[in-house]
Amino acid sequence: MEPVIPDLRSVPREDAYAQLLTIQQLVLEDSHDIIAGMATTSALLHHAFGHLWTGFYRVVEAGQLLRVGPYQGSLGCQDIRFGRGVCGTAAAEGRTVVVPDVHDFPGHIACDARSRSEIVVPVFDSTGALLAVLDIDSAQPDAFGEADQRGLEQLVAWFGRTTYVPTPA
Repeated sequence: MEPVIPDLRSVPREDAYAQLLTIQQLVLEDSHDIIAGMATTSALLHHAFGHLWTGFYRVVEAGQLLRVGPYQGSLGCQDIRFGRGVCGTAAAEGRTVVVPDVHDFPGHIACDARSRSEIVVPVFDSTGALLAVLDIDSAQPDAFGEADQRGLEQLVAWFGRTTYVPTPA
């Protein structure tokens, strides 16, 4: 039986991420599947914090194109070009991007008009290649800070310890 995802909205962020990291390690301990990892991590974060949108955009054309992957929340954009919006910027620059107010971010892509703030974290595999970005949107302005950046970067480090090798069709 899988653990229940706790509601961590009232827990200090550092403690909340420590709990989520423990649950993630427990659930994904024997997994080497990138899609299962993305789905599990999205569910953990989304339900623990009650975000508007939590999910991954996968690299489908290196240096060029991201495509929506496992997520929780309202509908996401299907494709995002590198360099476009917050996700495309994080992918192109290979760094976490925190946006306190999405209306102040030039070129923000509004997949959901309710989004007010956003954090996007690049996800690298064990070779350092960009696999995806983790995108989290909040309906609250200035919802993400340094503790979120540190915690999310620790959670996506799971993807760097394994590589997903698709089976031939």
